[in-house]
Amino acid sequence: MDIPTGFLPMLAPRLSPPTSAARWRVTALGGGHGLSASLQALRSLDAELTAVVTVADDGGSSGTLRQEFGVLPPGDLRMALAALCDDTEWGRTWADVMQHRFTTLPDSPGTMDQHALGNLLIVALWEMMGDPVDGLRWAGSLLGARGTVLPMSLAPLTIHGNVLTQLDGGGLSTRRIVGQSALAIAAQAGTVSDVTLEPEDAAGTPQALAALEAADWNILGPGSWYTSVLPHLLLPDVRRALEDSPARTLVTMNLQTHTTETNGMDAAAHLDLLGRYAPGLVIDAVLADPSSVEDESRFRAAAERLGARVFFDRVSVRSGEPVHDQLRLAAAYRDVFETFETTGS
Repeated sequence: MDIPTGFLPMLAPRLSPPTSAARWRVTALGGGHGLSASLQALRSLDAELTAVVTVADDGGSSGTLRQEFGVLPPGDLRMALAALCDDTEWGRTWADVMQHRFTTLPDSPGTMDQHALGNLLIVALWEMMGDPVDGLRWAGSLLGARGTVLPMSLAPLTIHGNVLTQLDGGGLSTRRIVGQSALAIAAQAGTVSDVTLEPEDAAGTPQALAALEAADWNILGPGSWYTSVLPHLLLPDVRRALEDSPARTLVTMNLQTHTTETNGMDAAAHLDLLGRYAPGLVIDAVLADPSSVEDESRFRAAAERLGARVFFDRVSVRSGEPVHDQLRLAAAYRDVFETFETTGS
């Protein structure tokens, strides 16, 4: 699709290339609130940013649009775009617009209830452009996003996983759960294992694979470990790109380890899970808030098995809530990057 002439004056400043090279090229992988947290931190650094976003969501507004239009689930992509908006009046306004959800009248059919406006905008651009990557580029230009947002695959993906639960009589039961939203619910009552993607041989988005290859740093996490972080290691193209990339790899730990998806798993078990699903991936650094690590020696041993150095830093908000502080996380990322520049290892 040709660029409408009338849009050029409005979008030209946002489509212009940066005037100078960024200090770091960073590719952040994930989805949902976790990826949003890392992007909000990274956008304040002197970095050229690319977000590679999981496309396995099948619930809520995203799930409805995916089912009715046969498109990629736009929700996590929308959140990444909103996170990359500048902290200006323009950026804050458009971030709020993208995140706005409609609330329909109680006596209405409710077909638009809780749809996010940003999801509808992204799907509209996809229909107009005929290309998900091009549509996201236009959305980013409109928002003035400080970076590029890409889907990990151009094929909508479905997560499968086993959930082991304890029966009332004391026995154990294993169920195979299909779908991200169903898996997140089932995980509340059991232990997740044997996670796979369908189609298992889906191709990675070429631009995303190129970004992983060209980066100085590739960052995994924070986020829902099984449904936002792990999918990038389950897709063969993305896993191989991470393994083969000359970039360093950093894992950002969650502030809470005992979530609905990872009940009973400590911080060390989170790292062991990455090693189990991607044994060929060398992790260079692991960043963790001290409050999230129950057993430091066990955690350091798990990081060492992955080849990683551990960096402890207070990255949560001062209130103590399990929420990343944008400035603290940005400073922690900068310290990790500079430490490797200084030491060379």
